[in-house]
Amino acid sequence: MTNNNANGSINPNLPRRIFSWGIPIIIASSYCVLALQDDLRLSIAALAGMSAIVMVSLAIALFVGDGGDIGWSPRTIIFLAVAFRLMFLFRSPELSSDIFRYLWDGLTLLHGNNPYSSAPTDAKPFAAASASLLNQVNHPHLITIYPPAAQIIFAMGAFVGGIAGIKTLLAGADIATCVIIMRILFHMKLPPSRAVLYAWHPLPILEIAGSGHIDGAGIFFLMLALMLLIPRNDFAAISFSNKGPSPAAGAAFSTAILVKLFPLVFFPLFLFLAGGKGRGPFILGAVIGCAALSIPFLPGLFNMFTTLGVYARNWEFAGFAFQALHKVFPDGVTARLILAAAFFLAAATLYASLFRKRANPAEDAYTPLLFPEAFKTAYCVALAFLLLTPTLHPWYALYLACLLPFVPGTAGLVLTWAVLLSYRVLINFALLGAWEEKDAIPAIIWLAAVGAPILCGLAGKRALNFFRRGKAPPPSSETCDTR
Repeated sequence: MTNNNANGSINPNLPRRIFSWGIPIIIASSYCVLALQDDLRLSIAALAGMSAIVMVSLAIALFVGDGGDIGWSPRTIIFLAVAFRLMFLFRSPELSSDIFRYLWDGLTLLHGNNPYSSAPTDAKPFAAASASLLNQVNHPHLITIYPPAAQIIFAMGAFVGGIAGIKTLLAGADIATCVIIMRILFHMKLPPSRAVLYAWHPLPILEIAGSGHIDGAGIFFLMLALMLLIPRNDFAAISFSNKGPSPAAGAAFSTAILVKLFPLVFFPLFLFLAGGKGRGPFILGAVIGCAALSIPFLPGLFNMFTTLGVYARNWEFAGFAFQALHKVFPDGVTARLILAAAFFLAAATLYASLFRKRANPAEDAYTPLLFPEAFKTAYCVALAFLLLTPTLHPWYALYLACLLPFVPGTAGLVLTWAVLLSYRVLINFALLGAWEEKDAIPAIIWLAAVGAPILCGLAGKRALNFFRRGKAPPPSSETCDTR
């Protein structure tokens, strides 16, 4: 028999083969169940359950893949990533209506108007169908909040084919992100199977291919900027050339910011990776990129910041930390200021610690461990932001999910699944038109992310104490990530 060796024993590679075939089958089956739902808004239990199965499967893949080759080639990973996205690409965007605002902005630009000049309710109709589209645009009384690079992408997608065109464009960018992640993993000498932590993750599949969120393009340019900062020589001897990184990295980063403002929290990280000699070209590229994308929208562009101010002062969703503080400070402003100060303090501490790890500041050279350290810092900064923000829409967690292949922390794995629980609010909204968030879901999301690594750490200590009593050899220290 092919599964037995010469002595008749079971082939030691059989368990790994079972995982290499079984995990994709389980994940594909879970996505098929979700794709067959009539309306995901009314199938939140299935959404949470099937996505949990996917996340457990990905965690198993992480464990098995880090222990050796699980047998998935880059082509296999990308092929399945494409297949999973195609299951949701042509569905209506049930979980979010943001894409209708995208389409409105894109059509406005295609008709030669500045989307920042007026709110949709004040704009002149640009087509016969604009009236029906306006009824689907969220907050039509506010001028668009999306930056210039996003507007260009909206127009490109609208030109290609309306909502389907925008979703296809963003899903394509998301697949390109998966390719970039595998390229960075190769340079970091990490198992390529780690790419599935993003490529097969429920968040990008549901939020980008399913709902068409613009964050897919923002993450693409963010990952592109990171890849452009990787030294061309072997990772075993990292050092920067005299010329430093190309300004293209700065241009890619500025594009990421002008798609969605979230990547701004990673700006110190990019300065660190660029190095002293490369910061000038990086900043130059960022300034040129910002100017090239922003100038065509002036002076109306400044109206975006008015809407951004309304968002910062009033928006809230699934933010447990804010809800807890809001009970103590009813005005809400104090709670927001406390959380903002806490985040900036946490980010400043993390970045200060990272900059102290430079191997040789005088020569601006770096050890092979510092690029992984940079990813760990980015992971912690993104995690802190998501735990402290007053508004935690599920797609915000995409900026944490894209870091999981490099830093597969327990808190990040749990949080990027748990945020999907916030969609429970859609059940009453779909049936009764009532948007009510008066349950324990925000607390569950927050406590799951904070408690999971603690429980994992306690379990690891109990297991270590057990093994130290001589009953078995101690397990690897990497079996339970407590980050």
